[in-house]
Amino acid sequence: MRILTIKAIVLAMLLNPGAGDPASSVDSPAHDAGTIEGIWQGVVSYPGLDLRVVFKISRTSEGCLAAVMIQPDQGDHESPVSSLTFVDDRLHLKLPAAGTSFEGRLACDGSTIEGRWERGDVSLPLVLHRVTEISKPHRPQTPTPPYPYEVLEVAYVNPLAPARLAGTVTLPREPPPYPAVILISGGGAQDRDNTILGHRPFLVMADHLTRRGIAVLRVDDRGVGSSTGDRSSATSADYADDALAGVAFLKTLANVDPRRIGLIGHSEGGIIAPLAAARSKDVAFVILLAAPGLPGQRYFDQYDESLGRSLGLPAETITRTRELHRRIYAVLKAEPDRDRAEQRLRVLFSEFHPDMPEQRVQVSLDRYLRPWYRFILSHDPSETLARLTCPVLAIFGEKDVQVPPEGNADAVRRAMAASGNADSRVEVLPNLNHFFQAATTGAPSEYGEIEQTIDPAVLDLIATWILDR
Repeated sequence: MRILTIKAIVLAMLLNPGAGDPASSVDSPAHDAGTIEGIWQGVVSYPGLDLRVVFKISRTSEGCLAAVMIQPDQGDHESPVSSLTFVDDRLHLKLPAAGTSFEGRLACDGSTIEGRWERGDVSLPLVLHRVTEISKPHRPQTPTPPYPYEVLEVAYVNPLAPARLAGTVTLPREPPPYPAVILISGGGAQDRDNTILGHRPFLVMADHLTRRGIAVLRVDDRGVGSSTGDRSSATSADYADDALAGVAFLKTLANVDPRRIGLIGHSEGGIIAPLAAARSKDVAFVILLAAPGLPGQRYFDQYDESLGRSLGLPAETITRTRELHRRIYAVLKAEPDRDRAEQRLRVLFSEFHPDMPEQRVQVSLDRYLRPWYRFILSHDPSETLARLTCPVLAIFGEKDVQVPPEGNADAVRRAMAASGNADSRVEVLPNLNHFFQAATTGAPSEYGEIEQTIDPAVLDLIATWILDR
């Protein structure tokens, strides 16, 4: 099982394969080149979510087989397959760095490969079909050049990490100085466009805001894309340092008004942004998009219930999941020592999932025992929000099943009232999901089906609110 704290849909680790090992290939017996080389595409079906997987298999100049994996609903990144064997019509592909493997058998007619997809603690059936090209979903809001503004590729350093953060700045062509914002992504390792299921919401938002006269910095998360840095021991508090490094960088740009630099955080980014703003007077305003307001464990309980219902899980399954998670939380809060906590969690897993393979148990244990997880579990966003004195705008989608407005919006309102902040606003917008798409149910299964990336009314609300200040 995968608890998704903030942004991830059902199994966040499954959305971003990460960098693979350097490509290598394994000699295979002589075989008709037409039987395995080419583009193979299939769909991995998680509860409430389908994701495409593509393997491109070719031969090197030495005649060996090699392959890369692409998850086209998440972008064009190619993860090299580090181990490939093809013997007696059986194909085995492995990407250890991504915790992924696939094993299947080529059909007699050479058109399909039927097998199983393994990722972390998940094993699912996967049928690959031979295709001539990888189709892309229709995303009409994604902007294309030429742009009516300046685009700069930039990099700067967070010396506390240490990490080199790479991103894109878009600068209006109107007379400077400009207000500026930094976009902060939600849970998991995200690229600068916050790419998900073919959508690039941060690119869409940056384009809209820059056209309205606001400079925008969007960045690959540390350890992602062109950014460096270790994520294994980092928490939301550490990512707040990354955000403040971005503020310091924007202050060095001649056309940016250093007094008008704000933060926009989506989902977990809505936890990170207030942490950063509470530490620095250089943050002029904060915008929270689908940000949790409830304390960690209360939010997790709500998440299990809300997402479980949206996925159509039986009530008894949701109840059992919540019970396991609550007992996990109790162990993590009571036992700071990692080894002793791991021993106690193993007892829980043997009780709730006695047949779970050891490899999957270990993956789950490593996830729960991460410093990031412990931090989120114990963090109360309201306490940070109550310390903010800068203007704050919080927006929630009525049909968000990952951060439901019920409870979370009220918690933000109470925190703003407690702070005495005269310039705060909380909006719950009708018919919008976690990514502020106009949705029917709000379930994760709709994210990729909806062509709209962000409702234009949300983009206008954000831009107008910033410019009014």
